[in-house]
Amino acid sequence: MIEEKEFKRRKDNIVGILKENKLKAGLIYYDELNIGNGWYLSGWCPQFESGSILVTDEGYAAMLGGPESEPFAKMDCTIKETKNIPVFMVPDEEYPYAEIVDFKTVFNEIFGQAKIDKIGIVGMNSMPYGVYSLLSKDLEGTEFIDITDQYEQLRVIKSEYEKEQIKRSFQIADQAFKEMLENVKEGVTETYLAGIAEGKMRMLGANRFGFQTIVAAGERGCGVVPTATERTLRSGEMVLLGISPRYNGYAAAAGLSVVVGGNPTTEQKEYLKMIGEAYLTTREMLKPGMVGRDNYKKIKKFFADKSGHEKHIVCPFVHTIGLYEAESPFYGPNSDDVLAPGMTVCVDVSLFGHPVFSGIRAETGFLITSDGYKPFSTYLDNMIEDLIDL
Repeated sequence: MIEEKEFKRRKDNIVGILKENKLKAGLIYYDELNIGNGWYLSGWCPQFESGSILVTDEGYAAMLGGPESEPFAKMDCTIKETKNIPVFMVPDEEYPYAEIVDFKTVFNEIFGQAKIDKIGIVGMNSMPYGVYSLLSKDLEGTEFIDITDQYEQLRVIKSEYEKEQIKRSFQIADQAFKEMLENVKEGVTETYLAGIAEGKMRMLGANRFGFQTIVAAGERGCGVVPTATERTLRSGEMVLLGISPRYNGYAAAAGLSVVVGGNPTTEQKEYLKMIGEAYLTTREMLKPGMVGRDNYKKIKKFFADKSGHEKHIVCPFVHTIGLYEAESPFYGPNSDDVLAPGMTVCVDVSLFGHPVFSGIRAETGFLITSDGYKPFSTYLDNMIEDLIDL
């Protein structure tokens, strides 16, 4: 649930988008995968079902979803008005005592018989065909205008409320990561380490995860985002670790590669040191005005100069963090996106597919300030810094 002042600010901004586009209403589509845009206004996401948030240019808001999640929504969602629409329900499941309506009925309740020529849609590209089809049938003759880009721009510069949620997520990540590292030992399974981290995150208040916990030993580190298995850790091998707690919907990210047993070889030290150097170079570029393609070009050249390691690059080295662990802008090789004060980002330096060391990552988050950056996790920031002194 979002605090009232923050909710009003967000809703007013959305109403502003509707009025700017001369729209009487907007629908914000969400589901458990496409959670961000729905959570931004509601502070909530259902289980099993999907839905939309209806917002009018007069500031009325309602959750359009399914009856199984309706009691959950009335308890925990910031928006308490709910409507049940068949296309958002679990297919073929029956709810005999629920009130089920269609889009036409909902719009008639709000606007009477007035003709609505066009409405805005957030999430047009992620909305399933079935939802779009029923919407087109029930609101025949209504034009659908994609306002996703305008809506998502509201999420780029974080409010003080959002910064506090992200800060708390990183505090949770710090404690969970410390406990996970204490258990990186020979004979321990990947799933055991993941359980240690996830249990700690839950105990500290994480309500969701930005991604499933990454624990990948040895050759499994090539998987970029591999989830834990029953594979046991072996002394002397590298293990890729990554966690992402969400607090009140907002994500943190902590990622690091370490050596089981804590005694890296000379070659492992050099590889880890290289990642640390790339991380520090990227971190020093974090200031208002940094252009995505400039960062990517510089770090790619750094790896190219290190015996051709650029061929192991999979991902850009900076991405935004917020309602997702990684969300746009991504600051990649063709990105003209520019850092600005109030943005929250992760430095995420990684290489994958090395024939000996498999995958490696160093990741943590920062707030962009007027003159540079402020780490959300001094703990992980310092730990990555220390790689250059191995």
